[in-house]
Amino acid sequence: MNILLIGYGKMGKMIEDIALLRNHNIAYVIDKEEDWNNLNVNEIDVAIDFSSPYTVVDNIVACFNRNIPIVVGTTGWYGRLNEFRDLTIQEQKGLFVASNYSIGMLIFNRINEKLAVLMNDQPSYDVSIEEIHHIHKLDAPSGTAITLAETIIDNLDRKTNWELNCEDEKPNVINVTAQRIGEVSGTHSITYSSEVDDIIITHQAHNRKGFALGAVLAAEFMKGKTGFYGMKDLIK
Repeated sequence: MNILLIGYGKMGKMIEDIALLRNHNIAYVIDKEEDWNNLNVNEIDVAIDFSSPYTVVDNIVACFNRNIPIVVGTTGWYGRLNEFRDLTIQEQKGLFVASNYSIGMLIFNRINEKLAVLMNDQPSYDVSIEEIHHIHKLDAPSGTAITLAETIIDNLDRKTNWELNCEDEKPNVINVTAQRIGEVSGTHSITYSSEVDDIIITHQAHNRKGFALGAVLAAEFMKGKTGFYGMKDLIK
């Protein structure tokens, strides 16, 4: 498979390593806007984007215009996600979006879903989310924290919204806190707290390899496809 790699930072380089180990070819790398000028579309099967929140939307549009299915790992642009989901379907393009490509995180979020359902009958517990990432991450909270919060909202009747660093107690709001420390790959903790005890579940990434592998698996899945997909489609 010939991969267009968009973004050549630490994640981009790790995706390259994983792709080569899986006998794929990095046909072209885009790390700045002018790199699009020399792209040969006929050499590309699928694109993987781990660029920045400031360029990712333009990158998606550029791939759509060239009929290249794209796997997007960049977060911080989800305010336009519904728009691009509809566009993908209307124009029969290929788009795979996930806030986190770790298989472990997918399992963690399913646990999160089941715990939220159980907590519907336990009104004495309030829920909060904490996420910690490296100092280079531009968006806060992380896309993964938002996904976790949305899963809770979908399954815990008393929560209807989330807020970053909410200082006031709001019964219907999930307080999400974000820290940027060193080179932390990503830690997400969900806490249900009551007067008598706390229930805490945590996913801690040791490195970025799990994210890179998941992105390459998604690229393999997207070759030749149109439609809008996510991790639940990749791993049933």
